[in-house]
Amino acid sequence: MLTVAAAVIAVLVTLGLGPRVARADNVEQLIKQLATGSDYKVRLSAATSLAKLGDDRAIGAFIKALKSDSEKTVRAAAALGLSKVITTATSTRLIEQATTALETAAKSDKDAFVKKQAKKALAKLEALGGGGTSAAGGGVYVNIGEMSAETDSAAEMKALMRKTTEKTFSKNAGGMTTKWRGGKAPTKKELKDTQAFYVDGTLNELSTKAQGSATLVSCKVSMLIATYPEKSMFGFLNGQASVQASKDAKDIELAKGDCVAAVIEDLTIKKIIPTIKTKAGL
Repeated sequence: MLTVAAAVIAVLVTLGLGPRVARADNVEQLIKQLATGSDYKVRLSAATSLAKLGDDRAIGAFIKALKSDSEKTVRAAAALGLSKVITTATSTRLIEQATTALETAAKSDKDAFVKKQAKKALAKLEALGGGGTSAAGGGVYVNIGEMSAETDSAAEMKALMRKTTEKTFSKNAGGMTTKWRGGKAPTKKELKDTQAFYVDGTLNELSTKAQGSATLVSCKVSMLIATYPEKSMFGFLNGQASVQASKDAKDIELAKGDCVAAVIEDLTIKKIIPTIKTKAGL
């Protein structure tokens, strides 16, 4: 059994120079290209990029493309994109809309390849649900805390931290769920045979430093692991990262989000999920 009580695990995430291709600042542009690009290659490229970004704003665009794009490769890419972007953190309404579109494509699309991709995407969505999109006993439930941020734009950063943690669990923690049936956190009685844990985090530092024509954005994040609902902590982790940005104010704000998300994802994948798996005997 892994024991990390009173231990502090430092994780340094170094992000180098160069273009950050999976940046949230071009999501809206890609959505527009997918919807209105006159060349199917442009639409296909946009669909592929949106799938890599994993931003749930693309779900509606994927659904529309799957239903109405004239090019089969774009429709197939849209089906694949839905399977990549939808996670346990996605709203029930969007999951239902995507499922309906995929079912229709799997049955009625005029191209066999699109049908195949739609069926594959449906299988992934079904597996997502079967793995505990809304757990109700059995398995492992992870309650994600509200997060805290000792910095400007605290509300925005806390939302980013929580969303990143949920998405990272959804994509990397088979056998675990961060959702409970009905949308509310379960009581101790409701958990019954379910093993439950609590994960929370704090953005301790977010700073910028001019470096010639660029700006260095640095962040430090701490995260904890505890039992649930008792919230008896048995793991405490620290991580930090640095991201290069230009001197443009908008780019600096985006780099701040990139920095925080990178640390949260790294800690969750490399430390938190493995620790919970060991504790839960997975």
